[in-house]
Amino acid sequence: MPTENFAETTTSISFNQIHSLPLRIWHWGTSLAITATLITVLLASTLFKTKNNISMVQEQLQQKGVTVSANQARSVAHEYSDKLWDTHKIIGYVISFLLLARLIIEIAQPSEQKMKMKIRNASSFQSNNIIEKNEQKHYLFVKRIYLFFYAAILIMAITGLGLAFEDTPWLKDFQKTLRSIHSFVQYIIYGYIVIHLVGVLLGEAGKHKGVVSGMIHGNKS
Repeated sequence: MPTENFAETTTSISFNQIHSLPLRIWHWGTSLAITATLITVLLASTLFKTKNNISMVQEQLQQKGVTVSANQARSVAHEYSDKLWDTHKIIGYVISFLLLARLIIEIAQPSEQKMKMKIRNASSFQSNNIIEKNEQKHYLFVKRIYLFFYAAILIMAITGLGLAFEDTPWLKDFQKTLRSIHSFVQYIIYGYIVIHLVGVLLGEAGKHKGVVSGMIHGNKS
């Protein structure tokens, strides 16, 4: 990753990245929360998918001498799915809180560490050095990807909260739309995760070494 210390009046770029402790805690907390919510989606769509477990419930009960209809077995199988989605909902509340925390961190950080200032300084940086110009382009690309990610997570959180409070009278008419948006944006999140992981691996293997350690210890050297 390129530097976080662009200055408008400098003629060279320092390639140290400094991540504050609150930002590092937020990063890893958000990573864990998103991973957990993706796991619940995966399990709910595969192992605990209701229609895939109806016959299993019938077979297990039949072994105990109890015969139930498919509809009765569906009710039992659906309980597992409901519990999983309840867990998904709780994790969604955590992600919503983390988004609010990220906003607070951004407001509380020193001016030079605010994302807006970093992007502004990086955009205004001028150099005739081709290496520095390439680093500048890379840096701005990464920051814009981050902004895109924040926007996607915000949309996921808002639509998720709308789905979680489906019994609220004024939200009932929007459930189908909220569900469609929520489902679509999840694929954007999947794409971002892949791009992010590939970018980190390429950086560690190339000229941007120390990306991971920087997010653990606070700086990249």
